[in-house]
Amino acid sequence: MWVDVERPGPDELKALKARFAMHPLALEDALEPGHWSRYEQYPAHEFITFRTLRQPNGHDNFTERLSLFIFPDLLLTLSNDHVSYVDEVWELVGRESVNTGLEAAYELLDEGGQTFFRYISAFENGLDEAEERIFAQRRNQDAQEVFERKHRLAQVRSLATEALTAVSLLNRHMQMESADQIRFRDVHDTLSRATLRLEGLRDSLRGLLDLQLSLQNQRMNEVVKTLTAVSTVFLPLTFLAGVWGMNFEFMPELKWRYGYVMAIASFVLTAVGLAVYFKRRQWW
Repeated sequence: MWVDVERPGPDELKALKARFAMHPLALEDALEPGHWSRYEQYPAHEFITFRTLRQPNGHDNFTERLSLFIFPDLLLTLSNDHVSYVDEVWELVGRESVNTGLEAAYELLDEGGQTFFRYISAFENGLDEAEERIFAQRRNQDAQEVFERKHRLAQVRSLATEALTAVSLLNRHMQMESADQIRFRDVHDTLSRATLRLEGLRDSLRGLLDLQLSLQNQRMNEVVKTLTAVSTVFLPLTFLAGVWGMNFEFMPELKWRYGYVMAIASFVLTAVGLAVYFKRRQWW
């Protein structure tokens, strides 16, 4: 038998305590909001609380948690809120793959583990889009987005690691038949692969951040190079203007009819010559 309890009220909790021999510490962990994934073996039952992801890119309330009380002939699941994958497992009940409480527990843990892979897939797509924006030089809030992704990835890695530890302890301490052992080892492998891929995403995110910083430094260098070239062009013009701006009495250009034209022409030729030279050397 599988009994699923969602958002139990005081009267329902009282009835559950009277009917099922739930350990008080296990029930306390199951009802505590935000409790981490953990496994514990009690005299009357096995207990595992399993915290996974609600949606790939959620910002608020992005986790969900299901607590499983595994009795010899009964599976009792308890949650403080609706767990998305419970309905999917309910549809499998009575079919060839789900006929016992342990089989239902395996399906629940397996579906919970798959939520990490949905997050990984969405995260990888987001990385590709962020990389395209960086190369397209659409720089608005890119750094902030990368740091937000880094913070969320650290949270998800922590969740996956805690879930992996809980399932590892269940596989190690829970007495079960070989067929059920194979099933729960599969859940362990799923969470282990998810943890490894999350580690790889952390490295990819670090590489993306390094790439963004490198491109920003490159753009800054290009701006500095352009400003330096412009300043260099105006430097000889400033020198010439300073020479002809001196008020000495005997300066032949001051009385010459074409002195002003010669000064303007020298300014233009000097500026154009330096600009062409910088362009050929790819300094501009």
